[in-house]
Amino acid sequence: MLKRAIPLLHVTDSMAAERFYSGQLGFRLASIYRPDPQRADPAYLTIVRDEAVLHVSSFSGDGVAGGVASLIVDDVDALHREYAAKGVAIDLPPTDQTWGNREMYVKDADRNCLRFQQLPQR
Repeated sequence: MLKRAIPLLHVTDSMAAERFYSGQLGFRLASIYRPDPQRADPAYLTIVRDEAVLHVSSFSGDGVAGGVASLIVDDVDALHREYAAKGVAIDLPPTDQTWGNREMYVKDADRNCLRFQQLPQR
């Protein structure tokens, strides 16, 4: 039985990614691994918000920049208001999709896309 998938997003600057995901998107840093503590990169971060977990890595070979992660949310409009108040650039504002989801897209500096999806009520 599958339990959970954790997306891995590749970034070029782990410090900038940590500032964006934590400072602007409301995630918290759960863990970080840096093989050389004197250098910011490469690094592997685990970030969480509520029940969502993302892995973010600047190690070569850990994916490519421009990845996509879908995150299921209860209220995409409330999240949009939160992010707009923080000045987060919204790539796609809350939109009712033809497949039934209401979605908002945000991209980080490496063009990784976070798709915040509110699923239709059943």
